[in-house]
Amino acid sequence: MFAIVEAAGWPIWLLIIASVIAVALIAERLAFLRNKNVAPAELLDETVQELKQRGVSDAMLSRLAEDSPLGRVFAAGLKNVKSSPEVMKDSIEEAGRAAAHELERFLTTLGTIATISPLLGLFGTVVGMIEIFGAQTAVGNTPAVLAHGISVALYNTAFGLIVAVPSMIFYRHFRAKVDSLVIEMEQQAIKLVEIMHGARRG
Repeated sequence: MFAIVEAAGWPIWLLIIASVIAVALIAERLAFLRNKNVAPAELLDETVQELKQRGVSDAMLSRLAEDSPLGRVFAAGLKNVKSSPEVMKDSIEEAGRAAAHELERFLTTLGTIATISPLLGLFGTVVGMIEIFGAQTAVGNTPAVLAHGISVALYNTAFGLIVAVPSMIFYRHFRAKVDSLVIEMEQQAIKLVEIMHGARRG
């Protein structure tokens, strides 16, 4: 592996750094963007049951706020449970926007890596071509210099694509996952408002 990095020249280190960041972001988002972490299926039923038994309390709001993004949305709505449904929905929407922003964290960086990796590979290719033409003498290129320039050009192009393709796949996957989770949280929050104001039975 080190021989490949050495053959690819110094531009490959930009792609290596980008790949390490991409892997870290993918691992973090895979661990975070799970339904049980973001919008637990049983949270609505548990919240409604507790409300029927004890009503809204500071301890309950604190626990919900620390539970998950959906819990924070519920807590924002329940703080205004004595207000009109419109006020409760407004507070839920504000919390929902903050939760959606949290779910989208790091996705812009991952998308940027997916976009610039081929460009970094192209940059390495250009560097390799410059080395080839810059080393020309009156009697032509030596085979070693020519081979090194070609290695820099081809390895960087290939590695740029290797980094870009998985990064783009996961970026698209995470975007779709976030959209799905946001819709799920919105539906659960609407159910909570309707149950609290008697428009729906739990």
